[in-house]
Amino acid sequence: MESTFWYERWKQGQIGFHGLEVNTWLIKYWPHVTKSMENKKVFVPLCGKTLDMLWLQDEGYEVIGCEISPIAVQDFFSHNKLEVSRTIEGEFEVWQSGNITLYCGDFFALKPEQLEGCGIIYDRASLIALPESMRNQYAKHLLRLAQPQKTQILLITLEYDQEKMSGPPFSVSTEQINDYYQQHFTIECLSSKDVLNEAPNFKKRGLTHLTENVLLLS
Repeated sequence: MESTFWYERWKQGQIGFHGLEVNTWLIKYWPHVTKSMENKKVFVPLCGKTLDMLWLQDEGYEVIGCEISPIAVQDFFSHNKLEVSRTIEGEFEVWQSGNITLYCGDFFALKPEQLEGCGIIYDRASLIALPESMRNQYAKHLLRLAQPQKTQILLITLEYDQEKMSGPPFSVSTEQINDYYQQHFTIECLSSKDVLNEAPNFKKRGLTHLTENVLLLS
């Protein structure tokens, strides 16, 4: 899956993955992530223009996001009426407002020093946005960027019969998550719920079940 795929999705407005409200799982389970953490810096990979970043800032966190689509980045700041400064840092155009900094560019070009001090990663729609051929590469790069011994990840995934529907979003099994992360993290399932009745578009695409998993990696 090339970056042009996501450029076109944003250009054509095909962004059904963008939530119009703050994610309910984030609000519900954030205390589980932070109860033993004093770190106040959060990384949101493949962030799009999610309102979750505003919520995290309002909770007192410094937010760093990475997004390949300039349309998504511009929309985030303009739609939320945020004054923004823009600079160039290596391969990235860096947009900054308040405690939110977005790196506009390729996630795989990020360097550890750009995430220095981040103790929390919030992945709502990154892992499931990638086909299986890219997910292992994504997980390995995320581990290079983070320090697992000092980092916690709140990970939200979807699991369904991939033969009935092609992604994105792609189905990511708990076995695959273990393959990617269990060597470095303890994996705790906070919630596992069939949400198909709340997602009629997925029903129309032929799914008979759609499980949303919320996981804490620590």
